[in-house]
Amino acid sequence: MNITTKILYAIISVLVATAYGLTLGGIVRKIYARVHGRYGPPVWQPFIDILQTHGKRVSISHGYMFYLGPVFRLAGGLGTYLFIPVIFGSVVFSNFSMAGDLLLVMYFIFFGQLGMALGAGEGGHPYSPIGISRGLAQMSTFEVPFALSVIALAIQYNTLNITTIVAAQQGSILNWTLFTNPLAVVAAMISLLGMNMHSPFSIVLAPQEIPIGPPIEMNSSFLATLQTNRGLFGAAKLVLFMNLYFGGAAHPNIFIALAIMVVKTFLIYMFSVFVGAAFPRFRPEQSMRFFLKWPTIIGIASIILVAYF
Repeated sequence: MNITTKILYAIISVLVATAYGLTLGGIVRKIYARVHGRYGPPVWQPFIDILQTHGKRVSISHGYMFYLGPVFRLAGGLGTYLFIPVIFGSVVFSNFSMAGDLLLVMYFIFFGQLGMALGAGEGGHPYSPIGISRGLAQMSTFEVPFALSVIALAIQYNTLNITTIVAAQQGSILNWTLFTNPLAVVAAMISLLGMNMHSPFSIVLAPQEIPIGPPIEMNSSFLATLQTNRGLFGAAKLVLFMNLYFGGAAHPNIFIALAIMVVKTFLIYMFSVFVGAAFPRFRPEQSMRFFLKWPTIIGIASIILVAYF
C-alpha cells in the first residue's frame, strides 16, 4: 500500500471516529439531563455547536500561545488516534500502527493536555493557574496506575505493539486481558475515570464552582477545534482500552467489526458515565490521593501477578 492510500484511509478513519465521538457526547448529555430530571439537548447538538462556533469570529487577542493551545490539543487527539488500530485486520481502519505504538500513544495523551495548559497560561485569567495546576496534577496521578497497567501488559504479551496485543486476545473471550489479568484492567478502568473527567474527577472545569475554563474563555473556531478534539480524543481513548483489555474489534466483515467496536466502546464509556452520575465531585486533593492509593496498589499487584505467576 502506498503512502497516499494510507493517508486517505487515515482521513476516513479520523472522520468516522470524530463523528462517533461527538455522537457519544450527545448521548451522554442526554443521559445526564434525564438523571437531573431535564429533557436535555438533542443527541446531534455537538454537531450543531461546532457549526455555530466555526461561523463566528473574534477580534480579542491573548497572544499566540493562547490560540495555539486548541491546536496542540487537537494534535494530541489526532496523534493518539492515528497510531491505534481501530479494527483488527482491517486495511482501512489500521491507521499507522507500528512497533512500539503503545508507548507513542501514551506520549500523545500527555501532549494535548500539556499544550492546552500552555495556552491557558497565556489567557490572563486570574483563575487559569488554578485550573492548570489541578489539571496537570490530576493527569500525573491518574497516569501512574495506567502506566503500571501498561507495564503489566508489556510483560504479559512481551510487546508494546497494540496490534500484537489484540492478536494475542483472539480465539476466545477467555483470552481477553479482562480475564487473563483482571487487576491490570481494574487499574486502567479507574484511570479512565480521570481521563474522561466525569464526576467525581471533574476538578478542572469544576462546573459547581465558577463558570470558567476553555468552554468560556475560548470562542469562535478555537472553541470549535476543542469541541472537535473532544469527540476524536474521546473515541481514541475508548478504542485504545477496547484493544488493550477487551479483545479489540475483529471480524472478517467490516460492518460487523464496526458494530462490535461500537458496542464495546459504548459499554466502556457508560462505565465512567454511570460513576459520574452516581457520585459527587471530589476536591482536588481527594482526587489525587485516591489515584495514588488504591489503583496504584492494584497496578503494582498486576505487574507482580504476570511477572511471578
